Amino acid sequence: MESFNFFKGYGKVNPLEDQSPHQQESTASKRRILIISVSSILFFTLILGLALAALIHESNTEPDEFPYLSSSNSAESIKTVCDMTLYPSSCFTSISSLNISTKPDPEVIFKLSLKVSITELKCLSSLFTSSHDVNSQAAMRDCVSLFDDSLGKLNDSLLAMEVGPGEKMLTLEKVNDIHTWISAAMTDQDTCIDGLEEMESVLPDEIKAKVERSKDFLSISLAIIAKMEDLLKKFDLEMH
Repeated sequence: MESFNFFKGYGKVNPLEDQSPHQQESTASKRRILIISVSSILFFTLILGLALAALIHESNTEPDEFPYLSSSNSAESIKTVCDMTLYPSSCFTSISSLNISTKPDPEVIFKLSLKVSITELKCLSSLFTSSHDVNSQAAMRDCVSLFDDSLGKLNDSLLAMEVGPGEKMLTLEKVNDIHTWISAAMTDQDTCIDGLEEMESVLPDEIKAKVERSKDFLSISLAIIAKMEDLLKKFDLEMH
């Protein structure tokens, strides 16, 4: 009996043999549908993977919108601008030491030079304010007033360059105004020195050095703005 059951079970290895032709056809059809569905899913997954790979490759190989962002190009850009001034070394050192988070084109570099000039002028004004030279107090007060006027002009220059996204920081009209304001700031310093000389004041060496340093940085800013149009052309940019 056991042998009979064994051979009976062995003969049913393929369950389709017990199915009618119609049932067999239905089962085969379902299998074909399943195979087609799985194949379609695999195909679309492959297409999606290829599309994502293409997008990643394009993003990695797309030219940088701002070619001056890399550190080496930043240094080269700053040097190109600073070489147009009377003090290229001081210009390059002071600006390159700042944290540049945007593309350093001539407009950005000029704006940074203004910030350096403002910092130096504030230090100079602080020295004059803290001076206790009795014989020069009147002239010193005049100098502090002149420095405040100069700082106002430099801050006006920075304010004029504050624009919305996509707008140019400088136009020809702005360049002319800023040139005038920086020139006036330099005149204020000369007026201060002239007043001290008339009072026969003897400036400490520290203050003398600060005055010259401040004038040098104002000169740098003035040179950059004066040659802004030519600088923009070097960077393939235009004045608006």
